[in-house]
Amino acid sequence: MMKLLDVLAQHPDPVPLKQIAQESALHPSTAHRILGAMAQSGFVERGEGGTYRLGIRLLELGSLVKSRISLRETAMPFMLKLHAETGESVNLGIRDRDEIVYVDRTSSGRSAVRVVHIVGARAPLHTTASGKLFLCDDGIDKVRDYARRTGLPGSTPTSITDLGTLEKELDKVRRHEVAFDLDEVETGVRCIAAGIRDDSGELVAGLSLSTPSERFNPDWAPLVRSTAAEISRTLGYVRRDGR
Repeated sequence: MMKLLDVLAQHPDPVPLKQIAQESALHPSTAHRILGAMAQSGFVERGEGGTYRLGIRLLELGSLVKSRISLRETAMPFMLKLHAETGESVNLGIRDRDEIVYVDRTSSGRSAVRVVHIVGARAPLHTTASGKLFLCDDGIDKVRDYARRTGLPGSTPTSITDLGTLEKELDKVRRHEVAFDLDEVETGVRCIAAGIRDDSGELVAGLSLSTPSERFNPDWAPLVRSTAAEISRTLGYVRRDGR
């Protein structure tokens, strides 16, 4: 597939199958089969006469990668400031379907890095503070779809595993604009998270402060919320209520 993408990237105009196969050193039938699958996913577009060119899906993915890089660069100074003010680890998490993926982190020197907070690690939306922000933003119908789709598996004895409890939890998130993970992903680790929005108002990330349970301080919630709001404003977000 990468060979085919590289070939198409070298040509501004649509390329016939025979030429693509020749330049990629693939058998025409193999190239045709792979191009067909790529066309279904939007990675390539098929034109008249059996020609092919790069598809719009690549532009969408490129824009997504660009926005995430920009997000990380924008967020880091604020994350470092929050880390300095609290002495605890600060995480930046983005949504990937039914999971939160941690894309950046400032580590606390006072405790070992927990597995779930290593950059690149994943955790279910309903057990993470950042994930609850995204579920809250989805609305009730999509939350119920998520619950049916995933079954709300638990990671620890305190994980939320039933829809009724999750709906009540998300109502608190909606009212307070901050979410908590109280030993729900990993026993002994607690988190506070607030949402980061871009210039279009879309929720693009969760900013979370993670601490060992014995050092957890819920009074940090306003600080996490205000830090996330600063990042959002830097990304161009303007609240409708003007705050």
